Amino acid sequence: MAKGYVALVLHAHLPYVRHPEHDNFLEERWLFEAISETYIPLLNTFESLSNEGVDYKVTMSITPPLLSMLSDSLLQERYIRYLEKLISLTDKEIERTKEQQEFNLLAKMYNDKYRNDLYIFTTKYNRDLISVFKSFQDSGKLELIASAATHGFLPLMENSNAIRAQVSTGVKVYEKYFGCKPKGIWLPECGYTPMVENILKENAIEYFITESHGILFADPKPVFGTYSPIVTPAGIVAFGRDIESSRQVWSATEGYPGDFDYREFYKDIGYELDYDYIKDYISPDGQRIQTGIKYFRITDKTGQKQPYNPIWAHNKVDIHASNFMFNRQKQIEFLSDKMDRPPIVVCPYDAELFGHWWYEGPYWLYSLFKKTYYDQNTFKLITLSEYMAENPVMQVSSPCPSTWGHKGYNEVWLNTSNDWIYRHLHKSADRMVELANSNLYAEGLKKDALNQAARELLLAQSSDWAFIMKAGTVVPYAIKRTKDHVSRFTKLYHDIKENSIDEEWLRDIQSKDNIFPELDYSIYR
Repeated sequence: MAKGYVALVLHAHLPYVRHPEHDNFLEERWLFEAISETYIPLLNTFESLSNEGVDYKVTMSITPPLLSMLSDSLLQERYIRYLEKLISLTDKEIERTKEQQEFNLLAKMYNDKYRNDLYIFTTKYNRDLISVFKSFQDSGKLELIASAATHGFLPLMENSNAIRAQVSTGVKVYEKYFGCKPKGIWLPECGYTPMVENILKENAIEYFITESHGILFADPKPVFGTYSPIVTPAGIVAFGRDIESSRQVWSATEGYPGDFDYREFYKDIGYELDYDYIKDYISPDGQRIQTGIKYFRITDKTGQKQPYNPIWAHNKVDIHASNFMFNRQKQIEFLSDKMDRPPIVVCPYDAELFGHWWYEGPYWLYSLFKKTYYDQNTFKLITLSEYMAENPVMQVSSPCPSTWGHKGYNEVWLNTSNDWIYRHLHKSADRMVELANSNLYAEGLKKDALNQAARELLLAQSSDWAFIMKAGTVVPYAIKRTKDHVSRFTKLYHDIKENSIDEEWLRDIQSKDNIFPELDYSIYR
């Protein structure tokens, strides 16, 4: 009999980036890179494990913006075009590197990968990755959970109706794509505030995940720390992230992804090769960008890089999978002697870590799950709802308001780089509630305008824009997205109030910001 459990939780999320007004929009590549480097490799991993009879379990969120983009025909077409360009580039690379054996083998590896991605996406899965994820849920191996509509940062929303709209829209989108009600929810950025609990209960959500200190500083203090969930006074179960296992996988300095044998993320041919050679494969304005073709391993901390060796990397993956399993065995052996119930070690990670940031990550999951199944019996993998069903008795305690991210208390999303956005978001939320309450039976053009106003507010509330402003990556884009959605909402607000809706303009922004076609503005009432 296993002495305890390990729950792997993957959070798959990208902001809604879709620009039909541009033929080649740089930020849309975030989706294309994630499909090829994370989502298809994860599906391949799940399929291989299932075919080999390995009993694995994963809990995973796929957020509404990501579901909307994966199902969008325009973005699907653009992803195919993205793959075709990469196949063309790797064809050129095979020729260019024919006298450099190590690089030539890597060029062929990438060429095979992108050709296989094209086959999988267009032929094997008929462009429908969502249904494949659903099939693994139906098989009992994968538990899919919901998230808020546009990954809005709930602790900094003052209007409870705005929180309600984020949560209930997220649940409805989940039901649309997966045909059932979600049991759990990923609170965006693990941002917990007590104000959210009754809204979760209204939507029949049974559990959520918090950062470690959300449980450790709960009131009263939980007897078993993060190694057993607590249940809040409102009846919602809260699982806490395990600190030790998170650091081992997440940290680029202390964790596995920083190993010198793994692929170097930041050294890419898009920056290194002659401009005339690479110009057709970078940004149309001449900006050099990541192509995904990377020939070097991390090597060391000096900046001198050696060629990537996939065999060395895979050997190191097996070592790291064994190490992770060993550490969880020792952790659970220690805990099980001190608890009156089986301990659970909850390991939540951004899904995009596996494959995109850490190229070998999907293979690490494959290796870990196989080793866990065949090589030990100290713990079993489990989904969060399965653990709840097997261990229904929990301590009642109120979690501490918390987030993940730097310092763990909202600071990433509220600081001098982004604090200016909140007065506009608060005002817009209040105005949206006003519109919903004063237009009980809108029809036709007015209803379309009200629904679009709700979309613009939801898009403006995405936590990604504040995060990008703090991270300092594509800050002008994040600022523009915030300002665009707030100004579109504000124009709609005044047009609706004055009964002077500009239909041509409305239809234009409906075609651009087309997320959640079933959204009904009355959700703010």
